[in-house]
Amino acid sequence: MKSLPYFCRGEVVRGFGRGSKELGIPTANFRDSVVDNLPADISTGIYYGWACVGNGDVYKMVMSIGWNPYYKNTKKSMETHVIHKFKEDFYGEVLSVVLVGYIRPERSFNSLEALIAAINSDIEEAKMKLELPEHHKLKDDNFFTSTANSSSVLPATPSPSTSQTIMNGH
Repeated sequence: MKSLPYFCRGEVVRGFGRGSKELGIPTANFRDSVVDNLPADISTGIYYGWACVGNGDVYKMVMSIGWNPYYKNTKKSMETHVIHKFKEDFYGEVLSVVLVGYIRPERSFNSLEALIAAINSDIEEAKMKLELPEHHKLKDDNFFTSTANSSSVLPATPSPSTSQTIMNGH
């Protein structure tokens, strides 16, 4: 994938409400405008990388891009699981992510338990791969410390035409 690493950011919005409740694996969701602006060569599947909420610390993450076949979604989404325990939800905050690598294609599962096991395996793979020097250095990229990471830069009530992404070349 030529577009990796891929940098983007946007406001965290409410998703389907399944991450924490059903899976025990909370996810942060981007607005449709961020999803719609993904480069064509970033296919659906599971990715790993780095994430930062607001002006906070940078943590490892895994992201599902696609339609989540187990749930038969009709809307494409980008669901980020930041590998960190947060004290509270961060809806409305700006989430900055860099997609570093690809783990696997999205697929359906025979049971909720099988889906949860696959997600946990993806998390472990992401943790290992992000320790590689070529991936670890992106944790310190200036993208995470740029002033655009401040939520005050984004409009309080973005219109559908407002782009909240920073594409490659931040």
